[in-house]
Amino acid sequence: MTDHTVKSYDEELAHLTGIIARMGGLAEAQFTSALHSLVKRDDELASRVVAGDQRIDEMDHEVQSFAVRLLALRQPMAADLRLIVSAMNISGEIERVADYAANLAKRALILNHLPASVPVAGVARLAELVRSVLKDILDAYIERDVEKAIRVWSRDEEVDAMYNGVFKELIDRMTEDSGAITASTHLLFIAKNIERIGDHATNIAETLHFQIVGTPPQGERPKGNTVGVPQ
Repeated sequence: MTDHTVKSYDEELAHLTGIIARMGGLAEAQFTSALHSLVKRDDELASRVVAGDQRIDEMDHEVQSFAVRLLALRQPMAADLRLIVSAMNISGEIERVADYAANLAKRALILNHLPASVPVAGVARLAELVRSVLKDILDAYIERDVEKAIRVWSRDEEVDAMYNGVFKELIDRMTEDSGAITASTHLLFIAKNIERIGDHATNIAETLHFQIVGTPPQGERPKGNTVGVPQ
């Protein structure tokens, strides 16, 4: 980031980046807790995730309002303009990650009261993969690490492939055991929510690349074809 004559401007840009960093950390924690609530069948934890979504919504609103104020008062150019506009985009992506984490927790609340007829191990493996991708891109944002952002961007196809495998496993389970249809259906929606979190992490990687370099990543986005339920 370039030095500015007005010290308060530097502080404002740092404040904006700080909100995004805290927001990302909270969304990551929400996703982790939602996963644990599913694996451990923990209603209390799932309820906390659902309630915690409001705080991230508030932080997103704070980012949008603060960024618009900076655009109006500072009239930024070049790298500063990219930083502020990217912050607005990344904040929206993180807010959606938190929404999907809350959706996961809501379905966990339902699954926790159904017989444990369908193993959640496949969904948990997918979630761990996506959680590592999300952590990496949030770290890349804090560190302004464009190479790490590219690595995250390149892993979208890996996430899609694992999601397709989980989807097939759940469909096979439903075909073999009609008593598992209800639980499997909820897990299908959960798996899709998790895959979408991976998509938002990839979106953040693209935005971060633009913020730092000034251009999108080179080449086509390495995305696999996914099957499954609507979002």
